[in-house]
Amino acid sequence: MKENLKALLKAFALILILFLPFYLITPSEEKEETGKIIKVNPESFKLEIGKEGGILKRALGGDAKTFNPVMAQETTSTAVIGVLFNGLTKTNLKTLLPEPDLAERWERNKDGTVWRFYLRKDAKWFDGKPVTADDVVFTYNEIYYNPDIPSSAKDMLIIEGKKFKVRKIDDHTVEFVIPKPFAPFLQAVGQPILPKHVLKKYVDSKTFTSAWGINTPPEDLIGTGPYRLVEYVIGQYAVYERNPYYWEKDKTGQKIPYIPKIKAQIIGDPDVRLIKFLSGEIDYYGVRPSDLPEVLPKAKKGDFTVYNLGATPSTLFVVFNQNPNSPIPKYKLKWFRNKKFRQAISYATDRMGIINIAYNGLAYPIYTAVTPANRRLFDEDYYPKYPFNLKKAKQLLLEIGFKEGKDGYLYDQEGNKLQFTLITNSGNKERETIGNILKDDLKRIGIEVNFQSIDFNNLVTRLMSNYDWEAVIIGLTGSMDPYFGQNVWLSSGQLHMWYPNQKKPSTDWEAEIDKLFQKAAVELDPEKRDQLYKEAFRILGEEQPMIFIAAPEELLAVKNKLKNVFPTVWGWYRSEYVYIQE
Repeated sequence: MKENLKALLKAFALILILFLPFYLITPSEEKEETGKIIKVNPESFKLEIGKEGGILKRALGGDAKTFNPVMAQETTSTAVIGVLFNGLTKTNLKTLLPEPDLAERWERNKDGTVWRFYLRKDAKWFDGKPVTADDVVFTYNEIYYNPDIPSSAKDMLIIEGKKFKVRKIDDHTVEFVIPKPFAPFLQAVGQPILPKHVLKKYVDSKTFTSAWGINTPPEDLIGTGPYRLVEYVIGQYAVYERNPYYWEKDKTGQKIPYIPKIKAQIIGDPDVRLIKFLSGEIDYYGVRPSDLPEVLPKAKKGDFTVYNLGATPSTLFVVFNQNPNSPIPKYKLKWFRNKKFRQAISYATDRMGIINIAYNGLAYPIYTAVTPANRRLFDEDYYPKYPFNLKKAKQLLLEIGFKEGKDGYLYDQEGNKLQFTLITNSGNKERETIGNILKDDLKRIGIEVNFQSIDFNNLVTRLMSNYDWEAVIIGLTGSMDPYFGQNVWLSSGQLHMWYPNQKKPSTDWEAEIDKLFQKAAVELDPEKRDQLYKEAFRILGEEQPMIFIAAPEELLAVKNKLKNVFPTVWGWYRSEYVYIQE
């Protein structure tokens, strides 16, 4: 019966997919005029002079776990505090090139090992105090390089095991001396700069990791960004107001951002977010493929546009816990650390079935950490593939010593039943659908899966703090350059999902990936650098520590009253220039 149901779902999904490329859905019974999906065109987008006023209404997917940007490791936190801080540089989301932020300009020596950054003299903290070189030196030397402060940023600020040397030249000039020249340096120094006069006491007292927790009054959060947080009610909403000291102005001298206030409702359930968007309570919404039959017919009446931003850099995957310091049984650790076991699960993952059912066909199957969004590294013929093949999956499991019991389930050589708990975050329909598909398919080859969906922050705690988990369906947002994923790919990384914070690589293949990333960091020839990264991701694809499933296309619905809107898979280009036209 389950097989018939699965086949029926696939057939229905395929029928829907065949019509989606035409961007038309049969109108509803209300005879509303159907909307279309618009492809974003970078070439045709031009900023126009806007007008000040209005309130931007948006949604946050969950509560922050921390307001401290150094400690934030999950999107629920970074989504809340991202607009509060600036780095020395930022990335232009249209050109994907670095441009000035807190530093108004920079210069370097001939070989690119000495850089001087000249800070904006009009940059101020939310409390009105000037931003100085002391803040930059403090942020790098006393926070990012502090051995007592765990930070994902640290992985991006070390070359071949060596730190940058950061020193003050004068109040508005900072010098960086780096061990070797490396391509992504200007992007690397886009890390948030933090106020020495506010946070120094927490560093000195060794309490920085708990500073700026979610119970911190918003007025105590001191940044430099375009907005400051003025109210935060856990589980309900966040309110932002324009930073009165923000330096940027448009060509006519108007203050930027144009929109002086943001009200963000905290809504964990995507179904509720959709209802709020359609009712006009929020101004934009990340559309799930399953939403399209409901969303497109209402676009005309609802006065909004649905944008297809193309292939996202985000990846979705299953990962097994290989951490020997975790509380999971040792015999399960033995399974999870076996390459053939992980490859068997990969063969048993019906990627195309998942894409058709969970994503209405609007996703790409992937087998390593590279998606079509990364045009330099995406190569379908270079990376190993694991096409859906239950027979092959079971064969691999039998090869490593599992045997089929009378009940149809597999057992290891010690008589332990092949079963594990698979978790994901509750409220995410796609992941819940994927979990149920995996559970059913793995049962067909003798594996019992206990699938559970849990609160996202609870999930993050189990993943990153107590390591009390066996397998998880989760995703990563992806990065413009693989270098900025070092906190995931290096064996010592904070987010090295399957076994983080290793003192030394626990396997030869992890050691090899470490070496390839270290070589790529200092390789200035783009083609050679890309090849080093491709080889690292080929090894990752061979070993399958993360069983990559799909990279979805990103869809976004935006109310037409918002002008100067240019969304990309990396974020909104010049979001401060968005204005409201009622």
